[in-house]
Amino acid sequence: MPDRNLAYLFAAFAVTWAAFFAYVFYLAVKNRELRREIELLRKLLEERDESPSSH
Repeated sequence: MPDRNLAYLFAAFAVTWAAFFAYVFYLAVKNRELRREIELLRKLLEERDESPSSH
């Protein structure tokens, strides 16, 4: 009887790990997007600081 439950245990284990890796992948993609956005903002700030001020 316990052997039949091993399939459910393995399925739960596999689903948990799949969800974990999907979440890690999602975080990696978001991290990459944020890094690109930060770099863009840095460039925009540099350009703004280099341009003549209209004050």
